[in-house]
Amino acid sequence: RPKGYYFLRVRKFKLFMGLFHYDDDHRIWKDFNLKNFWRNEKEFLINSNAFFSVKKTGTTICGITFKHGILLASDTRATNGEIICDTNCEKIHFIAPNICCCGAGTSADTENITKILSNQLELQRISSGKETSVQMAVSISQKILFIHKGFLSAAMIFGGFDFLGSNLFCVHPHGSSEKIPFISMGSGSLAAMAILENNYKNDLGLKKAVLIIQEAVKAGIYNDTGSGGSVDLCILTRKKIRIIRNKIFSEIPKFKQNFNF
Repeated sequence: RPKGYYFLRVRKFKLFMGLFHYDDDHRIWKDFNLKNFWRNEKEFLINSNAFFSVKKTGTTICGITFKHGILLASDTRATNGEIICDTNCEKIHFIAPNICCCGAGTSADTENITKILSNQLELQRISSGKETSVQMAVSISQKILFIHKGFLSAAMIFGGFDFLGSNLFCVHPHGSSEKIPFISMGSGSLAAMAILENNYKNDLGLKKAVLIIQEAVKAGIYNDTGSGGSVDLCILTRKKIRIIRNKIFSEIPKFKQNFNF
């Protein structure tokens, strides 16, 4: 017999016994039909885009700081792909007596995240007896979004007052955040950001800040098919929060057409 013959036999026997004990319910496995799995795997390799169809969501939300507080603004159109579902929805959410939030993305995700966040912060205020900090609200929303690895479609802008003064934060769907003096998010954010960057200055007055943020949201509405409806405003100061619904109804923009041929 060749050298190592018995060793190989013992080794094969141990491997066979291990597989036998591992798959002792082999009768159950006989009932499984893997034809559908093989079919789906083949179709996925041929056309992977057909398995991950994502609907476009349209929103324009903005935030800007001024001398005595923070302004938040949003459009009011809700879409389902190419269909307009609601022309007067609310995208500015109450978080705490000193904090408000604008949400962009899937409406179910933004509404449920803000509701969970508002409830947790209310329990925190009751237990501690202290005012909620904006950074705490941002940290909780970051944790929720980061755990889900971007599968929650929610981009949010937080504005509020606490012991550190006025704070404006934006939180991206993957959980990252930044603190900045002005921001726009959503599908109409590019046009809105152009208005904000061109007109923003330090120590803006309330009237000037309202005009700038209104023009920013209107630019997003005019240049993005997913944004529309009217403009909602939220004015946050140290003393109170004021939400103004349907501040401006979007109209067809009037462009000067002076063509010379």
